[in-house]
Amino acid sequence: MPATPGYKVLIVDDHQHNLYTLRTLIEKHLEAEVLEAACGREAIDITLDQRDIDLIILDVQMPEMDGFQTASLLKLRKRTRDIPIIFLTAAFKSEEFQQRGFAVGAVDYLLKPIDDLLLINKISTYFRLIEKERGLNRILEQKVAERTAQLEREKQYSERIITHMGEALLVLNPQGEITFANPAARAMLDYQIDDLIGMAIGDVFEEEGDEEAGAFMGTWLEALIRTGALSKIDARFIARDGSRVPILFSRTALLDPSGQISDIICIAKNMTGYIRVPDTPEPDEPEKRQLAERYQEHQAAGASEPTTSDRHTNTAWA
Repeated sequence: MPATPGYKVLIVDDHQHNLYTLRTLIEKHLEAEVLEAACGREAIDITLDQRDIDLIILDVQMPEMDGFQTASLLKLRKRTRDIPIIFLTAAFKSEEFQQRGFAVGAVDYLLKPIDDLLLINKISTYFRLIEKERGLNRILEQKVAERTAQLEREKQYSERIITHMGEALLVLNPQGEITFANPAARAMLDYQIDDLIGMAIGDVFEEEGDEEAGAFMGTWLEALIRTGALSKIDARFIARDGSRVPILFSRTALLDPSGQISDIICIAKNMTGYIRVPDTPEPDEPEKRQLAERYQEHQAAGASEPTTSDRHTNTAWA
């Protein structure tokens, strides 16, 4: 029979001859470490000391603490409750005792005298099941390790982007208190991170046209609930020394599963040194009519041979 390496078996019997026979049989046919206990109490002590026992072969009829009591105690402990137990007995052979053995957690109930080949096949079967479980656990552990490494790489990548981005990034709670600030925001506001965390956004921000200190959260929150995002807002940061930093501002609401705002992401671009180009005013109504008339005249002139004056007009429009 092929060897099965890396397993540990605890055999429990109050007769030394039985222990010797079991040990000899297992070591002859299987490559496994064999531990011995002469009573139930000793078996429990060994399982507390040895954390990697794979299988317990337990005699039922023992003084002081029988096999049923020993198995019941082993199943109570988290460390030992999943260890397979095979009961061996020469006395308790009735169906009632077999049912009792399975009730306390045994995976098998064998009657003495034991056929050597049968016992080895039973043990080998459980070893194969254990090896299969170990293999699945190794695959799961590998997948968990790979996923953990991937998440760590993604986290570091995101942190590098946030750390080195040129725009200021602030994260607020729904009450408008700062919960995060990236290095660009700290540099722009000239605050240390510990000083910024917990500050109200209104202490470091003012928007053109704000008349109330609470306008930031009052007006914003209503708009964010409706649209989810507000962008390209001309505003100012208030630095630690009171100076104003012109910014182009945007803010986005993050919603929790219930649809409530959980966080508000604010991104600000420092507009210091930029010149704002005023918007070109729309022409008034008389200008619009005059332009339309000139366009119509130009179109009509192009429909026939132009006169000298027409050519002059066309040249002016060219």
